[in-house]
Amino acid sequence: MSWSIPLGRVFGSEIRIHLTFLILLAWIGAVGYAEGGASAALDSVAFVVAVFACVTLHELGHAVAARRYGIATPDITLLPIGGLARLARMPEKPTEEIVIALAGPLVNVVIAAVLMIFGAGIDTTTLSSLEQPQFSFADRLAAVNVVLVLFNLIPAFPMDGGRVLRAALALKLGRRRATDIAAQIGQATAFAFGAYGLFSGNAILVFIAIFVYLAASAEAGQVGLMEQARRVRVVDAMVSRFEALPPTASVDDAAEALIRTTQREFPVVDGAGHLRGLLTRDAMIHALKASGAATPVVEVMTKDMPVVGPGAFLEAAVRLMQETSAPAVAVAGVDGRFIGYVTQENISELMMLGAADWQRRPKAAPSPWGRG
Repeated sequence: MSWSIPLGRVFGSEIRIHLTFLILLAWIGAVGYAEGGASAALDSVAFVVAVFACVTLHELGHAVAARRYGIATPDITLLPIGGLARLARMPEKPTEEIVIALAGPLVNVVIAAVLMIFGAGIDTTTLSSLEQPQFSFADRLAAVNVVLVLFNLIPAFPMDGGRVLRAALALKLGRRRATDIAAQIGQATAFAFGAYGLFSGNAILVFIAIFVYLAASAEAGQVGLMEQARRVRVVDAMVSRFEALPPTASVDDAAEALIRTTQREFPVVDGAGHLRGLLTRDAMIHALKASGAATPVVEVMTKDMPVVGPGAFLEAAVRLMQETSAPAVAVAGVDGRFIGYVTQENISELMMLGAADWQRRPKAAPSPWGRG
C-alpha cells in the first residue's frame, strides 16, 4: 500500500503505518491540547496509540491463524479506520476461514480479560463514553477491546463476523453464492453506517462505511474471478505476442521499446529462449531517475518470476501472483523455453470481455499442452 512506512516485521508480517494515521494522531493531539493542555494531549495520543497496538495484535491473530494453514501474511497496514492484514490468499475451506476470522476478535477478548484481571472495570457507562478522562486508562482500553470484538463480529462482509457467515453459508450453498450473500449484507450495512454517520456528523463512520462497501464489492469480484479462472487455460489468457529484451539491453533500449510498442512490461530473454526476468514500466522509470539510461536492465528487472505451463488453469497463475506479489507469471513450454506471460491486467481484461462467453462453454477439455 502506497503512502505507508514500514515499522518492522512480526511473525513474518511487515507492520506498516499509513501516513494518514500520523495525521490522525496530530489532530487528536491538537484537540486534546485545546481542551485540556499538554497533559490532555499526551493522554489522548497515548490512548490512541494503545488502541492501535490492540488493533495490530488483532490483525496478528489473523496472521498467526492463517500461517497455521500455510497462508502467509505479507504485511499489516495501520489506517485511521483500523488495521488491514493482507493475506497472500484466502482460505478455500470454510472451517479454515472460520478459525482465521475468529482469531482476531479472540485476541481482543484476551486483552480485555487481562486488563480486567489487573483491575480494569467495564460497564455500560464506560462503553458509551470512551473519550471521557474520568475513566482510567485501563478501563477505557478494556472497553475499546470489547467494542472491537462486538464491531468485528457484525455478520456483514468484510468484517470478521461476515467472513464467519460466508464460511457457514458456503458449507451449504458453495463459496460463490455464500460470498454474494455476505457481500450484499455488507453493502447494506455500509449504507446504514454511512447514513448514521452523515446524520450524526461522524466522519469516521462515513469513511468506515465507504471502506466496508468497497471491500465487500472487491471480495465478491475476486471470488467471481477465481470461479472463472478455474475453467480457463493459461494458453487462452497469456500474452503471446510481445517484444523481448536481451540481457545486454540498457534501460535506454527499454525506454525506446516502451515508446515504440504498447507494452507496459518487457521480458528479458537470453539467446536460448529462457526468461531471465521482467522489466516493468515503473522499474524502468525509477532507474532512469536514479541511475540513468545506461543502467543494464538485468540490474533493475524483477528476477525469479513464478512459472506455469500453458496447459495449467488460469487459477494457478492468479494464485501465484497473489502469493508472490509478482508483477506477472511467466509461461514456459515443456522444454523450458519462454513462450508468454500473464499479468493481472490482461486477466481482468479477459474476464471483462469474455465472462459471458466462458460461462456458456462446457468445462474445459484436457489441454494438448498437458497440465503444465
